Amino acid sequence: MWRAIASNGLTLLIVGAVMLAGAILWGKNQYVEPGPLAQGMCVRVKQGETMRGLSDDLVKTGAVSSGMLFRIGAEYADKSGALKAGAFLVPASASMSDIVDIVTRGGASTCGTEILYRVGVRQSDVLVRSVDPATSQYVEEARYVPGEDKAPDVVAKVEKEPDTRYRIALAEGVTAWQVVQMLNSVDVLDGDIGDLPKEGTLAPDSYEFSKGDTRAALVKRMQDEQTQILDAAWAKKADGIPLKTPQEALIMASIIEKETGVPDERRVVASVFENRLEKGMRLQTDPTVIYGITKGKGVLDRGIRASELRANNAYNTYVVDGLPPTPIANPGKASIEAAVNPEQTNYLYFVADGSGGHAFASTLDEHNRNVAKWRQLESEKQNN
Repeated sequence: MWRAIASNGLTLLIVGAVMLAGAILWGKNQYVEPGPLAQGMCVRVKQGETMRGLSDDLVKTGAVSSGMLFRIGAEYADKSGALKAGAFLVPASASMSDIVDIVTRGGASTCGTEILYRVGVRQSDVLVRSVDPATSQYVEEARYVPGEDKAPDVVAKVEKEPDTRYRIALAEGVTAWQVVQMLNSVDVLDGDIGDLPKEGTLAPDSYEFSKGDTRAALVKRMQDEQTQILDAAWAKKADGIPLKTPQEALIMASIIEKETGVPDERRVVASVFENRLEKGMRLQTDPTVIYGITKGKGVLDRGIRASELRANNAYNTYVVDGLPPTPIANPGKASIEAAVNPEQTNYLYFVADGSGGHAFASTLDEHNRNVAKWRQLESEKQNN
């Protein structure tokens, strides 16, 4: 009798062990297999939220099929206490494992609203946009120009949301004054910048920041990045270029940046100016003249006057020899690299060719023919 009872008990234990193993395997598969989400969604994790509270929300929104399995899996992965506050994009069919990783890995929010401050050469603006979870694309909510337009009501609203992201983007060729103007209009930043940063020392790039960061700290990040770019480029400069210091390279890069927006032309434009320097010819470039007029405070919305081309000032490269005393804008990495590694050419002149690029020439006669073609194109445009 006791032997029968023991045999039955062993059988039950074996059956129970098999069922437990099966349940564990099933649960593991459920945890890592694609989930029920038909399309992406934003998951917001509040400051101090628990894994239980989050799992309950995920079940309600249909992101996971079982809150208990979600919590057990997070516990097993040792991530149950690693929730990060923010707004996170969860893609369609994300598994429980995927979602746990998304909400615990840290870093910037990947969903929700962003306020983007864009510093452009001709105009700067502020863009308020949010991620559409279904497409993972930004959707514009508002746009305005600081100093000209009243900030839309949505700006104050999203500034109160804890997961709103902030970013400032500098276009290649903007001036230090333009950057400072925008930074001073960002009301979620603190502190004063102090003296205007030296021209050319701010790297055109996109910089994420947080509410309460200081303007001075953000400027330093821009300066540190530009220093790294310039140092790296100078260390790989071509032999024999007529630029003696990294500062001269930065000045040349700023001229290249303002002379062409065609990527493939940068090194060719660099060759023209550096060939002229080597021959003792004046640079004769309009952007330096314009900087002498505007001091980098905005754009010159008119042509250069004949008197301005004759003016004797340090930025008038039609009158003075060599480089101007400072950069005339903040050049990007590509222009800096072009300045220290110019194309090997005999070109000494260039003029617009009507296609957005330039026609280059080695002799004055050839250049004059290119100028005549350009003037003919301009005349035809005006008559059409």
